Amino acid sequence: MTSPALGSMLLSSTDPQRLRDWYVAALEPQENNEGNGYRILTFGEFHVLIDSRADIGDKNPEPGRVIFNFHVDDAHAVAARVDKLGTTWLAELEERDGGLFATAIDPDGNYVQIIQLSEEQKKAM
Repeated sequence: MTSPALGSMLLSSTDPQRLRDWYVAALEPQENNEGNGYRILTFGEFHVLIDSRADIGDKNPEPGRVIFNFHVDDAHAVAARVDKLGTTWLAELEERDGGLFATAIDPDGNYVQIIQLSEEQKKAM
């Protein structure tokens, strides 16, 4: 029996187009498609499906429950794109243990971490 593979997640919004536009502008996914009513963003081998739902509010009331961790090659460039969008930062870009980390808040109130690991951190994984 093979182990399950996490390949995607559904991110629901009362304004899915606005949310998709933010992720596209801020994080530049490898693919930006639509299918079966979903907005599908591909980051590496992971897919984020953005859709609307009637049973949610405009803002996430508990954004620390699930946090997106985006591993990037140039955290400064990503942070600059996020800044241009007028995004609020929970934690601005800073060096921690030789790597760069920041936490942005997307338009729906979800936490989005930007992580640039040092070569030493990558080797330790």
